[in-house]
Amino acid sequence: MACLSLPVHSQKFEGLAKTPPMGWNSWNCMGCHGISEKLIKQVADAMVTSGMKDAGYEYIVIDDCWQTGRDKDGTIIADTAKFPSGMKALADYVHTKGLKFGLYSCAGSRTCQERPGSLGHEYQDARTYAAWGVDYLKYDWCNTGTQDAVWSYTLMRDALFTAGRPVVFSICEWGLSKPWLWAGNVGHLYRTTGDIRNNWDIPDAKEGKVWGGGVVIILDMQQDLDSYAGPGHWLDPDMLEVGNHVLSADESMAHFSLWAMLAAPLMAGNNLAGMNDTTKTILTNKDVIAIDQDPLGIAAHKVIDEERFEVFEKKLAGEDISYCFFNRDDKPLQLSFDWGQLHLAGKYNIRDLWQHKIIGTTGEVLKAEIPPHCVLHVRLSPVKL
Repeated sequence: MACLSLPVHSQKFEGLAKTPPMGWNSWNCMGCHGISEKLIKQVADAMVTSGMKDAGYEYIVIDDCWQTGRDKDGTIIADTAKFPSGMKALADYVHTKGLKFGLYSCAGSRTCQERPGSLGHEYQDARTYAAWGVDYLKYDWCNTGTQDAVWSYTLMRDALFTAGRPVVFSICEWGLSKPWLWAGNVGHLYRTTGDIRNNWDIPDAKEGKVWGGGVVIILDMQQDLDSYAGPGHWLDPDMLEVGNHVLSADESMAHFSLWAMLAAPLMAGNNLAGMNDTTKTILTNKDVIAIDQDPLGIAAHKVIDEERFEVFEKKLAGEDISYCFFNRDDKPLQLSFDWGQLHLAGKYNIRDLWQHKIIGTTGEVLKAEIPPHCVLHVRLSPVKL
């Protein structure tokens, strides 16, 4: 690496990801061996027919294992057994659905699944992706040795910019170098943790430190990072596990609401072509999605922390505010909440975002039962006099 010079400055496609990206990624439900041209087309079809496209989802992203090697000129080769028509044809198919197409690569010499990475081929890969019609690149951090994260991601960012096709750049460095401190002018979103796992609260440790884990583990790792999110540069607590048959319906609702409060990218990770009505209802809840996609781009911060009960606040465009009351406990919570403790200016109507109805005003004590591992998610709008 010493023989290469650092790019003079980061050249970033502006105007992209003004709100958190919404889409689907293959990894959580398909892993390395489940992907294929046929299945990706089915997912693209389902994104349209399920109502997810109408709800705001637009990216179809193929994660690791689509690539098998490089030709004699160093050009990356897609797996012809899994993708017989090639990536350009698949991207074209996705585009005909009014959707956008994404791929995965890695800053190291090899990807996490030991496929060819982009190290030493950054500009070549960027030109290939542009020719294929790629709109989104997830860029991982396996097999990077002594590489510097800022150098590596800036290099690929400049390569994508030089190739000329606007691409949302997803930095997947797992939060190891605190990318929230440097990545805002390099990528459009940057991972804050290791991988999310398909469970509620089991930590995933590496070298004695919590690296990632279940939904609650990832949530807690977002503490005090809210000021680093905003239009064009989003904190990424990883993809959604909604619909992957481990989380309960209540846990899935909480997961979705909390990610929306964080202004996180909403990247579904389930099999869209086979999801049930409950999963579809959660993923297409436009009231909750509106909180995530609010144009102010403010991430929530915690205003009340009582160990098993937390309240998150997110300021919205106009004078609206969203609050998410989170019951972390294993038993129901009988909520009796006096709005006076938040010192709100004026009176607000309270809309329950899962019941889709007004449930009172802030002039009254808020009473509700919140099931275990669930939320009461509301939107406050000023009462018009």
